[in-house]
Amino acid sequence: MLRLSKLADYATVLLVHLGRHEGLATAAALAVETGVPEPTVAKLLKGLASSGLVLSHRGARGGYRLSSALETVTVATVIAAVDGPIAITACCDGRECEHSSLCGLSGQWDVVNDAILKTLNNITLADMGRHAERLNRRSPAPAPVAPAGAENTSVTDAVS
Repeated sequence: MLRLSKLADYATVLLVHLGRHEGLATAAALAVETGVPEPTVAKLLKGLASSGLVLSHRGARGGYRLSSALETVTVATVIAAVDGPIAITACCDGRECEHSSLCGLSGQWDVVNDAILKTLNNITLADMGRHAERLNRRSPAPAPVAPAGAENTSVTDAVS
C-alpha cells in the first residue's frame, strides 16, 4: 500500500491553515486549530522553515507565515520537504538496488513514479484548502482532540 507519512500529512494541514492567516501564526495557535500536538507542529514548522516553505519571525510577537502563496506550493513540494525525494522503489530515477540483476524491472518503476509525481505536482495547497472548505460546509465541526495523557482516550482513539 502506498501511504503518505503522518508528518507529510500534518505538514500539508499546517501549511493550508497557515495560508489562511492574515499575519503570523504561532505553533501553539496552529496546534489548537488543527489538533496536531504542539511539539509535532513546532518540529514541522522548523523543518518547513529550513526548506523555505515558511518564514519564521522571532520575538514576543513572532510566529510563522508562508513564504509563498498557497497557489504556488504543490503537494509534491511539501512531501519532499518533509520526507525527502519521492520514490516508490529503491530503483527509481536511475538508482540501482541489490536485486536489479535478478528482478528485470530496474527502471520500469520510473513510469509509475513519474505519474505519481506529475499528479502531486499538479495539486496545490490552495486546491487542498478549497476541498477542505467544501467539506466543512457540508459537515459539522470535528470534536477537539484530547491532549496527550488525558483521561478520556475515546477522542484520541477515534482520531488515530
